[in-house]
Amino acid sequence: MALPVLSSSGVKFRRVLAHFPQELSLAFAYGSGVFRQAGASAGHGEDNMLDFVFAVDDSVTWHMMNLRKNRSHYSFLKVFGPKQISSIQSYGAGIYYNTLVPCNGRVIKYGVISTDTLIDDLLHWKTLYVAGRLQKPVKILTQNENSKLQAALVSNLRSAVTAAFLMLPESFSEEDLYMQIAGLSYSGDFRMVIGEDRWKVQNIVKPNVPHFQKLYSNILRDSPQVVYKHHLGRLEIDKSPEGQFTQLMTLPRTLQQKITSLVGPPGKNRDVEEILLQVAHDPDCGLVVHQGISGIVRSSSIVQSAKTVLTAGAKKSVTYSMRKLYKMTKGWLRKTS
Repeated sequence: MALPVLSSSGVKFRRVLAHFPQELSLAFAYGSGVFRQAGASAGHGEDNMLDFVFAVDDSVTWHMMNLRKNRSHYSFLKVFGPKQISSIQSYGAGIYYNTLVPCNGRVIKYGVISTDTLIDDLLHWKTLYVAGRLQKPVKILTQNENSKLQAALVSNLRSAVTAAFLMLPESFSEEDLYMQIAGLSYSGDFRMVIGEDRWKVQNIVKPNVPHFQKLYSNILRDSPQVVYKHHLGRLEIDKSPEGQFTQLMTLPRTLQQKITSLVGPPGKNRDVEEILLQVAHDPDCGLVVHQGISGIVRSSSIVQSAKTVLTAGAKKSVTYSMRKLYKMTKGWLRKTS
């Protein structure tokens, strides 16, 4: 099953892509500059920064070529060369961002991640940073014939559905499901306390339900765990301990490990399957899953944000942070007025 490639405004994004080395295994655009978000200031306005992620097979070679073409995009780290930039990229969520870059009359931000790191995150949720981005609608700009990457992209969507099922009641709406999925990668992210609009998840989902349906409707129809009443926009899942155990056993490895460390007493080597069976019988099963996801996101978001000071440079870091605070304040005032 292919991840949907959304075609509107594709020319604008491909013109941006033309400024970069073309050795990309995957490139996608995301965020409020691509998909309309609820709120007076959100949407496709020319003021919205365009956000991109580029997956590359060889980070050192790609940065070397990009330094030749776009040296001004980099902070002071450019003086250390592509090997050092690639080394810094490997910390945190394994992605290197250049931000507040002027391109084709717009301001863009782009992250570079190695294909192997991306596949690892998609399959195992090691950081849930880029995997979390790809659980929400994105605009795929280019994708090569990497079957392992394609399988990982679909696996990530299935895992998002399973995790959401575990945190939802027996019966819920499609919008409830997409709200839960869209919120996965924000659970435990300290930027949701300061720096992001606290209604961000709602703003992402409400105007974009059809885009979420394109991502998830086939998975929901094929899932034996759910009764999908598409015409009513309602879903029902098995919340029995047996049903929850089946779901817990298919969660990504890192999340299973986080759950195990939360529930298992320290110093005792209990079997993962045994602990997950215990969690399946726990009335707070959904809460434990949420805590596990929060633990993954919290650690990666802190390191990734600290890294921004290096990759963006002090001046851009301050400017970018002020933009985030401005958006957060506008969102708060809009909701309280």
